[in-house]
Amino acid sequence: MHSLFIALAASPAPTPTPSLRPGLDQDQVTPGLLGFLLTAFIVVLTALLIVDMVRRIRRVRYRAQVEEEWAAAEEAGQVQAGQPGGGSLGGYPQTGDGADIRPEANGDAGSGNR
Repeated sequence: MHSLFIALAASPAPTPTPSLRPGLDQDQVTPGLLGFLLTAFIVVLTALLIVDMVRRIRRVRYRAQVEEEWAAAEEAGQVQAGQPGGGSLGGYPQTGDGADIRPEANGDAGSGNR
């Protein structure tokens, strides 16, 4: 252990000003413009993918909520299964304030428009 301390103490300190080894050029050790552009492209692409994923997750959560409300309304007898116009105006269940609960409310016209 003592010899390790002596070896560490005897090792030279790094030079205060950074310099390259002889024969190396600054362009050989830095990524340059191409590296910056590729990194920026990956960052922008990742941000767009995250925004798209959040939007899709929110849409799935909303659809599940609408289906749960629809099932609860059917169980309560507000909507007769298979008959349009049963239980509320237009065949859709209504909330307590009289608004229709429709899957199209968020702009989704159904599974045929994907």
